[in-house]
Amino acid sequence: MKYMLLIWNRPGFTEELTEQDRTALFGEVDEIMKELTETGELVDGQALANPAQTLTVRLVGGSTEVVDGPFMESKEQFAGYLTVDCDSPQRAAEIAALWPDVRFGGAMEVRPIMEQAGTEM
Repeated sequence: MKYMLLIWNRPGFTEELTEQDRTALFGEVDEIMKELTETGELVDGQALANPAQTLTVRLVGGSTEVVDGPFMESKEQFAGYLTVDCDSPQRAAEIAALWPDVRFGGAMEVRPIMEQAGTEM
């Protein structure tokens, strides 16, 4: 089954790290991606641009409104994602727990992806 691992963290937290810690963090990410590629569990993954470059579209008073900024005001913002194909939600959570952003106050959300066949979830 496929799972989307949503990466949530504080924008700019990596700039607060020392160069050594930042290099170590990105090295961990590279190792996780390499391992998931080797096991065949990695489907896709991307980091997102700074939330300041976000546009949000919503319906307000019956018409569509486009505003600058992310969807929600919060300390954590959606920063990227991984899509993995693994045997269980427990395995997806294990992968999410390896992600270094979690140690720096971020979070990983694990969500099953609905198959194109329907809304069986």
